[in-house]
Parts: sequence; C-alpha cells; structure tokens
Amino acid sequence: MRALPDDKTNESAIMYAITGITGKVGGELAKTLLAQGAPVRAVVRDANKGEAWARLGCELALAGMEDAAALTKAITGATAAFILPPSDFDPEPGYPEARRVIDSVVSALKAAALERVLCLSTIGADATRDNLLSQRTLMEDALKALGMPLTILRPGWFIENALWDVPSARDAGVIYSFLQPVDKPFPMIATRDVGRVAGELIQESHRGTRIVELEGPRRVSPNDLAAAFGRALGKPVRVEIVARDGWEALFRSQGMKNPLPRISMLDGFNEGWIEFRDRGATSIKGRIDVDAVVAGLL
Repeated sequence: MRALPDDKTNESAIMYAITGITGKVGGELAKTLLAQGAPVRAVVRDANKGEAWARLGCELALAGMEDAAALTKAITGATAAFILPPSDFDPEPGYPEARRVIDSVVSALKAAALERVLCLSTIGADATRDNLLSQRTLMEDALKALGMPLTILRPGWFIENALWDVPSARDAGVIYSFLQPVDKPFPMIATRDVGRVAGELIQESHRGTRIVELEGPRRVSPNDLAAAFGRALGKPVRVEIVARDGWEALFRSQGMKNPLPRISMLDGFNEGWIEFRDRGATSIKGRIDVDAVVAGLL
C-alpha cells in the first residue's frame, strides 16, 4: 500500500481523491480510473473498509465528510476530488446534517486548492419546491460559490433502488410502487453507468461550472421494472401501487421522524416537477438497461 503523501506532494503529479469509494458509484468511478492506470486516493471513514482498495493500489486517507480537518488532509495534493455527500433519507427539518457536511466540504476545498471538483448531485437539485433532494441543492449552491472549476453530475433515479423489491417479487410476484402511474416512464440510470461517466468527467480540464445530466438508454416505468423482474425470475410479476394517502403513516411506522421531504420528492417525480432541464433531450444516455440491473440484483 502506498502511503498518503504529506503536504509537500509534487503538485504536478496527477491524483484523484475519491470520497464514497465504498459505495456503488464511488467504487465504479475508482475502478474506471484504476483500469486506465490513473492514481487513486481512497478517502474512507474506516481503514478496514479501505483495505480492498489498498490491495488494488490505491492510497488510503481517513476522513469523515463532516470532519473538515481530516478531509482537508485527505484531499490535499490531489489534482481533483470526487465529492459524494452521504444520503440522509430522514433528515431533521432544515437539513442540519447536510449543512454540517457542506460546511466541512467547503472548508476542505478552500484549503486544498484543487484544480477541479466533481460532485455527485441528482436530478431535481434545481427544483424550486422543498423536498428530500434539496440537500443536494444546498451542496450545489455552496460549491458554485467557491468559483473553482466544478462539474455537477445529476443522474436520474437509480435503478438499483429496485433492490427493495427483490423479496416481494421473488416470493409473491409483486413489486410495490411509490412511483405512479405505473405506465409512466421515469428517468432512471444504473449506478455502473454513473460511475463510468464520472470517471470520464473527473479527468477533463474545464473552466467554471458545468452541469451534466445523466439517464439510462431508455426511461423506465414501474411496469417496465415488473417486467424485468418477470424475465429474470421466469414468472409473472405485477405492480401494486402504494396509495398516496397512506404514505406518511407508512413511513412513520417504519421509523421515520420527518417523512415530509421524502413524500415531497416522490410527488415531484410523479407530478413531473422533478425532471431534467429539457426533459432529457440533451442528457447523456447510459449503456446499461433495466434488465441487466435487475438480473444483477437477484
């Protein structure tokens, strides 16, 4: 394992610091870079979780996203950093958890003075109505204010969210959908495509802020998801809608304390106010279809 360089690292050397590397997108990004022979620094909270990446030749740096001092040390000397904010599906009102991470990231980026930054955001980060994705809006706004070369990658709904449907599809031949109506196609994307495209973007020099929207080769309806499960399982799988008027009670019964942002996000997808700027006309299209993702979940 190569040791993390000190503050005197040769600034001309290329290095990519990757946060969230133990997740699907960050991991795929790192694999893309490593396959091209690019140096990668794995920024992890837990050294044990970084061991596999160290064996692949990555440098290891320990830092939590909310620890500004550790994060500054972790990314200093890198050419570019990939910022993947942690997801909080049950945030406190006002998103204090997200704001703490944002303050830390901004402080670290100011101190590290990198050549460029790539931030994983989301479709809907430009929505004007408050919803769960507003946490990414806050991050985008804070990073834009830094004035450094910044790429904001906004992918669609992750197809891998269908992992939650595996037990009911396999056991009962049904998936339960909050996305509705069931024949409406939604912008979805495979996380492998997100990581691959991120691997291309982080290596590109540019000026200012650029926003890149990304979705799959075709839009996917709940019916399409059910059909993909059916093909993978070799049996019929149908969609059952989860009624809108029961969402809050359901989410609270599952332990959520503040389900309204999540409900608002789902409304945004269903009502169409969470969407790409031109409804996907100019978005980058991924390569991986829903069938490949669903088959890989089983």
